[in-house]
Amino acid sequence: MTHLLAQLKLPGGGSAAYPEGFLFKGNAGIGAIVSNALPIVIGLAGLGLLLMLILGGYTFLTSAGDAKKMEEGKQRLTFAIVGFLIVFGAYWVVQILGIMFGTSITSGFR
Repeated sequence: MTHLLAQLKLPGGGSAAYPEGFLFKGNAGIGAIVSNALPIVIGLAGLGLLLMLILGGYTFLTSAGDAKKMEEGKQRLTFAIVGFLIVFGAYWVVQILGIMFGTSITSGFR
């Protein structure tokens, strides 16, 4: 049995096995780690986008003519959309590089 980070010695001389469904079982390389983390990162970025859009829209709509609050809401909406475009672009760059170099870094996410 190979160990990822450290070996756990149990009383009596045995060692602990990986739990069922452990994502990085065996010789996990950087590709497996990125492949398993990518859906989580994309999901969190989408959740962040949704929250920023709601908060920016709320600030914009409740500004009641106050130019400073209206500008703050517009700026928050703009930053949320730019952040989404950066995350979306980074995902597609990773996909294109994976296809170009023939790696399967994101094979679990296609």
